[in-house]
Amino acid sequence: MASSAAARRLLLLRHRHGHLLPKRHFSSSSAPDGLDDGGGRVKIFDRDLKRRHRDRAAWAMRETDGLVDAVAENLLDRLEDCRKAFPSALCLGGSAGAVRRLLRGRGGIERLIMMDMSADMVKKWRESENATGDGPETHFVIGDEEFLPIKESSQDLIMSCLGLHWTNDLPGAMIQCRLALQPDGLFLAAILGGETLKELRIACTIAQMEREGGISPRMSPLAQVRDAGNLLTRAGFTLPGVDVDQYTVRYNNALELVEHLRAMGETNALFQRNPVLKRDTALATAAIYQSMFGLEDGSIPATFQVIYMTGWREHPSQQKAKRRGSATISFGDIQKQFGPSEN
Repeated sequence: MASSAAARRLLLLRHRHGHLLPKRHFSSSSAPDGLDDGGGRVKIFDRDLKRRHRDRAAWAMRETDGLVDAVAENLLDRLEDCRKAFPSALCLGGSAGAVRRLLRGRGGIERLIMMDMSADMVKKWRESENATGDGPETHFVIGDEEFLPIKESSQDLIMSCLGLHWTNDLPGAMIQCRLALQPDGLFLAAILGGETLKELRIACTIAQMEREGGISPRMSPLAQVRDAGNLLTRAGFTLPGVDVDQYTVRYNNALELVEHLRAMGETNALFQRNPVLKRDTALATAAIYQSMFGLEDGSIPATFQVIYMTGWREHPSQQKAKRRGSATISFGDIQKQFGPSEN
């Protein structure tokens, strides 16, 4: 019986076009502890489970989502800072639907490929595209960010909005993105950072300690992106840029927060997870959350930290760092001229 990875590979080949290629494998030099798939690749996340989460999210997601739309708008605003146009673009998983809906001509995109590992999500996007019919020429592909089925040097722009943090080898996925870009092509990504859902993690940890005498790895380790600038450099991007935003969303209760996470496809997909959350622990988590973080109006806040990354594929026209020792003025002279005066 064929493995799930082989099945995904066959599925990708069925969607092969001129810009698509079979899967390529990359791995980073250092990977967190996890499970080995037999080929030397460490696996933290269950990608088949995450695909099922994406299938569910395709039909549970809201028509508009304030948090997702804010992140997508912030990501797309970076295109307005670029003088060049990006005729061909690839949008990967995550909140690609919001990116497509909010594009509004930014970036000069003429041809857009939307890719997701979930067939249901791709079907949902295609139905929305048929209903609107506006915007750039759009193609839909079922594919996995871990094995990018895109021809090398074929895209001017690659975007990922809230999707890449579920990959087992984030540097490897980013290397594949760089190779799929044309020289002087742009990579834009928004990834959830380690401060995301800190309130829920604290409440869940305390509840498990009280009710079960220990904790299980229920919350995904989003802190894997500790140094996004170094991550871009390791992936081979030039002119790396990183900034971090923090969003606070209010919910009526913890259950409403969990339902929102389900609709976003952001529920736990760790291999080493406890699949059963006891009722007493769940109720205790909600009560502790309300007690520790509840606001005066009865609502609860949830923090979402978003890391925005920008990188370019190398090109001779790009700015280069000056040769070491080529400066014509010293920092000492600058300090004497512009430093604070002594009384």
